[in-house]
Amino acid sequence: MVKKGRIVAFFVIVAILAGIIGQTAMGITKEIKLGLDLQGGFEILYEVKNAEGTEEEITDETLRATVSALNQRVNVLGVSEPNIRIEGEDRIRVQLAGVEDQQTARELLATEADLTIRDVHDNVLVDGSDLRQNGASASFRADTNEPIVTLTLSDARKMEEITRDMLSRPASENLLVIWLDFEEGVDSYANEAGKPDPKYLSAAVVHEVIPSNTATISGSFTVEETQFLAEVLNAGSLPVQLEELYNNSVGASLGEQAMEKTVFAGFIGIALIFVYMLFYYRFMGMIAIITLTTYIYLVLLIFNWMNAVLTLPGIAALILGVGMAVDANIITYERVKEEIRAGKSIMSAFKAGSRRSLSTILDANITTILAAAVLFSYGTSSVQGFAVMLIVSILTSFITAVYGSRVLLGLWVNSRALNKKYRLFGVKEGEINEL
Repeated sequence: MVKKGRIVAFFVIVAILAGIIGQTAMGITKEIKLGLDLQGGFEILYEVKNAEGTEEEITDETLRATVSALNQRVNVLGVSEPNIRIEGEDRIRVQLAGVEDQQTARELLATEADLTIRDVHDNVLVDGSDLRQNGASASFRADTNEPIVTLTLSDARKMEEITRDMLSRPASENLLVIWLDFEEGVDSYANEAGKPDPKYLSAAVVHEVIPSNTATISGSFTVEETQFLAEVLNAGSLPVQLEELYNNSVGASLGEQAMEKTVFAGFIGIALIFVYMLFYYRFMGMIAIITLTTYIYLVLLIFNWMNAVLTLPGIAALILGVGMAVDANIITYERVKEEIRAGKSIMSAFKAGSRRSLSTILDANITTILAAAVLFSYGTSSVQGFAVMLIVSILTSFITAVYGSRVLLGLWVNSRALNKKYRLFGVKEGEINEL
């Protein structure tokens, strides 16, 4: 007797999936951030070196501070999603997608950081050379536990002179204004003071004469803001040079063409897979199409949740993941067909085939994940992006192709509606041994 409730459950599940995917798929794809190879931009790999005449060691703190300074500069360009990260012991990779004036951006990034502390009339009081190496740090006030930034100058007398001078001025002029890359004749405190997001980093009030070489910068800071400000100050005081080792530039039109061609090729490849599965595996192929569609949607959804950047290698990993998902389906379906040919009933063949295929699928997925983990650990840039997308694809395909496919196919098999309908599984009656 056919159990119609299981068939109804199947169509309810499919309808829910179709509704969710149909309503949200376009929004998810529009929110995914594209890499520079898909929307244009440029990429530069720098080697961090000491300036001439200095012998300070390039440490992790040095690199982090330099990255903070570069991020501060990139904000001037209006880049919404810069990707600046440390690679190895002395290298920094900068990826800026969507930048139109690439030459200006490269010039802005390559120059050394110029840190100055000025008064409200833009006179220089302290520059980067006056700060002790890595002399800025984030800390808290002992009495109020307020986040502050502590500065350490090389000369204690200079700090005492500056603070004494500030206290002798009117209250409106008692400010130490911290600038990064101040442009003479262009920037001024008077022009920036009224803006919600001024170009200067901070404007601190002096409350007392500081007889030591240590001063504090206080304000309505969060812990994250004090850490960032300390890193920028350290970067401004570091005598480092950025030597360009590699660069890659992609025009906006070329990125758009690459995106269109890659997506078109992906659609063609997936469509051919769907046709093959439907032709060769019949009813099981239809189940595979449903689970593969769900798989692609889930991968894009997870990638968007991760706030990751999609690149051409990432799309390649997505398509490769489709192949892995199809492979898992084929392994299971071939085992089911073998059991049917051996004379077992549809239900027995489904259970035995699913059980026999699981270890093979696990082995294939685990070895691929290990390979992707190695790529992520030792690769750089787009190689890591490929590895991340591949890992996400494999894990998602295992859920949809193994468990999702078994749940949907199991509803039909257990409903007994497919009993003795061997052709729906791509098996001819003459191939069954018992018959």
